[in-house]
Amino acid sequence: MDRKRSEILAKQLLFSAFLFFSSALNMSGQGAYLPPDKPALIVGIVVEQLRFDQLERLRDKLSDNGIKKMINEGTFFRNASFEYMLTQSAPGYSTIATGTEPSYHGITSDSWYVPLKNEFIYCTKDVSVNPVGGSYESGLHSPVNLNASTFPDELKTASGRKSKVYSVGIKEYTSIFAGGHSADGVFWYDNTTGTWMSSTYYMKELPAWVNDFNALKYSETYLSTTWNLLRQPADYSTCLPDSNKFETGFNGLNYFPYDVNKLSRASGRSSARNYAFLRETPFSDALTTDFAIKLIEKEGLGTDEITDFLSICYSSTDYIGHRFGPSSVESGDAILRLDRNIETLLTYLNDKIGKKNILVYFTSSHGISEIPAIMEASRIPAGYFKQNQALQLLRSYLNAVYGEGDWVRGFTERQIFLNRTLIEDARIPIEDIQKKTARFLIQFSGVASAYPYYAFEANDFGNGHLRRIVNNFSPQRSGDVIVILNPGWVEKEGDQITNHNSPYEYDSHVPLIWYGWTVNRATVMRKVNMTDIAATLSSLCRVPYPNACTGEPMSELFR
Repeated sequence: MDRKRSEILAKQLLFSAFLFFSSALNMSGQGAYLPPDKPALIVGIVVEQLRFDQLERLRDKLSDNGIKKMINEGTFFRNASFEYMLTQSAPGYSTIATGTEPSYHGITSDSWYVPLKNEFIYCTKDVSVNPVGGSYESGLHSPVNLNASTFPDELKTASGRKSKVYSVGIKEYTSIFAGGHSADGVFWYDNTTGTWMSSTYYMKELPAWVNDFNALKYSETYLSTTWNLLRQPADYSTCLPDSNKFETGFNGLNYFPYDVNKLSRASGRSSARNYAFLRETPFSDALTTDFAIKLIEKEGLGTDEITDFLSICYSSTDYIGHRFGPSSVESGDAILRLDRNIETLLTYLNDKIGKKNILVYFTSSHGISEIPAIMEASRIPAGYFKQNQALQLLRSYLNAVYGEGDWVRGFTERQIFLNRTLIEDARIPIEDIQKKTARFLIQFSGVASAYPYYAFEANDFGNGHLRRIVNNFSPQRSGDVIVILNPGWVEKEGDQITNHNSPYEYDSHVPLIWYGWTVNRATVMRKVNMTDIAATLSSLCRVPYPNACTGEPMSELFR
C-alpha cells in the first residue's frame, strides 16, 4: 500500500514539474522574460511642442509599432504637466533633465537680460568655446548657464564615467540641456551648412563617423523633395480644413502639397540653398532619427552591462505649430510622420538591443495655444497681446512720472526689464517703479495680472498659478515685472500666429509614456510633475538624484 502511494506521489510530482516547465516554455514563447538588473540603454525622446490632446486626437491613426506600441505595452501617464509659468523649450528640456524647477536650475526662459552687461543672453550662448564642424556662430554654445546637475551627469559619475552619454537635436539648446554637463557628445544641426556639429565644450573634433554622415548630405536629399500628406485626406478629419484664413503658412502658402525644394531656395532659384528651412518640415525629424540610429551603431550604445544614455530631441512640431496652429492638417501630418520615425527607432532598438535591455521615455517640452482667431470664431475669449504698443506706452508713462530717461531695457518672455543703473542713480526706490509698472500694465487688453519682482522675494505663494510663477523665478535672471496674459491670449511675434509661454493647461499638459525594460502595462491618471522623470530614472538605475532634484519617483513603474 505504501509503495503504491509512493508511486502515485511520484507521478503527481512529475506531472506538476511537467506543467511548470510547459508553462514556462509557453510564457517564453509569448515574450515573457526576466529583465536584467539595469537597462543597457536609456533613450529619452522629447518632442518640442506637443500637447496632450494633439496625440489623443490622432491616436487611432498612429502606427501599431510606433507611439501606440509604447502606449499599449508601457505605462502611459495621462496627467503629466510642467508646474511653472514660462512654458518654453529651454526650461522644459532643463526641467526634464535636472528634475527641478527653473528657479533652481536657472534656465528661466530661452533668453534673459543681464543688467551688468546691458545685454540679452541666449540660454546656451558661450563665447569661451569654439565650433566643432559647421559654422562659427552656430557653435558658440554650451550648458554654461545650467546651474544644476542632470540625470545623465549623475549616471556618468556613478558609473566611474564608463556610461556613454550622448544627445542629438535639430536645435542646439534642446540637445545641450538634455545631454547635461558631462556628455561624451552633444550634436545639433547647423542651419548654415546643413550638417551636424558640436562645440569644443564637448570635443576637439567631430568623430570620423559624423564627418562621414555629413558627407552624405542627407539634408540636401530631404530638401529636394515635396511635403505631401502621409495619409488620405479623410484621415485628418479631426483637424481644421487644409486651407484656411487663420494660418500664416510659408510665404502665404498654407495648403498641401509643399514644394520643399523650391521653398528652401532663395527666391525660388536653384542656386543658394536655405538649409534652415529643413527645420520647418517634418523631414528634420527624419534626419534626426537617421543620425541617432547611426550614433547608436557607431558609438556602441547598449552593448555591455553598463547603462548608457541617449537623448533624442525632435523639433519640427514646434516650427509647424507656430506657423499653422495645433489643429492644422500640417501639425497633424507632422505628428503622424513623427510617429513613423518613432516606429523606425523602436524597431531598430528592439532588433539590435532588445526590449528587455532598453528603457524609453517619450514626452514633450511644452504645448501651445490654439490660434486666437479660431477661438474667437467660436466665441471663446482670446486675442493677441500687442507687446510693442504696450512697451511704447509704458516708456511714455514712466517718462511722465520720473522724467525723460531710458527706464525700460526691454520686454521679452512675458517680463519687463528695467534700467536698474538709471533707477539707482536717480535714487528712486526700485519697489516704487516696479509697482507702478505692474499697475500700468494690467490696464492693457489681454493682461490677467502683473507682478513686481519684490513680491517674489518672500517666495511664499502656496499653490496655483502664483506658485508656478515662483517656480520660474530667479533673482539673477527674472524681470522686474512678470506679466500673465488671460487664457487664450498670446503675443504676436513675426510670422507666428500662435504661441506658448503660459501656465495654462494647453501649454503645460503633455504626454508621458514609458516603455521597455521592467515597465508595467498601465494607464495612470494621477497628476505627476515633469520633475519626476529624473527622480524616477535615478531610482530605477540606483544612482544619486540630480543635485537640485525636487521630483518624486513614479511608483507605478516599480515592480
